[in-house]
Amino acid sequence: MRGALIFPALLLAAAAPAQEAPPSPVPQATDEGLAFLMERARMTVPVQIAGTGPHRFIIDTGAQRTVISRELASELGLPRGRDVRLVAMTGRANVGTVLISSLSVSSFAGAKIEAPALERRHMGANGILGIDTLQGHAVAIDFDTETMRVSPSTKRARRKRAGAPGEIVIQARSLFGQLVVTDADFRGTKVRVILDTGTEVSMGNEALRRRVARSHKGMRDIELISVIGGKLVAGYTQVPQVKIGAVTFENLPIAFSASAPFKEWGLETKPALLLGMDALRMFRRVNIDFANREVRLTMPRGSGFASRATLPATRPQG
Repeated sequence: MRGALIFPALLLAAAAPAQEAPPSPVPQATDEGLAFLMERARMTVPVQIAGTGPHRFIIDTGAQRTVISRELASELGLPRGRDVRLVAMTGRANVGTVLISSLSVSSFAGAKIEAPALERRHMGANGILGIDTLQGHAVAIDFDTETMRVSPSTKRARRKRAGAPGEIVIQARSLFGQLVVTDADFRGTKVRVILDTGTEVSMGNEALRRRVARSHKGMRDIELISVIGGKLVAGYTQVPQVKIGAVTFENLPIAFSASAPFKEWGLETKPALLLGMDALRMFRRVNIDFANREVRLTMPRGSGFASRATLPATRPQG
């Protein structure tokens, strides 16, 4: 069995249906890019598997590997692979894999993939596109037009490029394939931030909770479900101010937990944050360039930012 694979994706348990919901319409390609659908707070895009499909997969910039639902794998008759150790927000589990001969999305086609197979109801879609398929590419998400592009990216000279009007450019570093933004802080305390499009709610670790608790009280419990079906009770609150690059979030909703992925990343004792879709959807566009370790955020119209901006916070439903 190979080393553990990290999957921090989470769903709000309060909003999860008791039974599997009917499948949503499959998003289609458009002239502007690949149209996506919102599954609750997350994006799904059409994926072709071995010439079949399209099938709805979630784009997850926090997941190390691409995952497929057991139901779809069975329907397609995919051959079994090896067992792997999976680390989710609610713990660890041994899971079986299946062999996907080819997978294509947007403008690229991937080679053979050994994908962990999980239950569809815990993912909210037929699968998850992880960073194994996104390395060497840029993911451009346009919330205005509800389209996205996944395109090859060429590594350029390591220098910060100026952003377009209304755009903020943030440099990141690589940690187990994930892009980690280190230019972030909470009231002077450095925070490591991972952009995670597969998680409904932004998640902070215990080290960050301790910093927040010194000056902010009043957390309430919420229940979350991981990709392996485990439940997690997390302390939830709105953090007064978090700065990421040149962006300042006011009253950012964050759930806190001593979850296994933070330990696997070596971030157990360092304040760290998974910035989920509840925060990313505040922007007009989000561009995550894995080849150049760069994040570009386009501010909302009328935000009136200069070197920094204050964004309104949203609260999850349920």
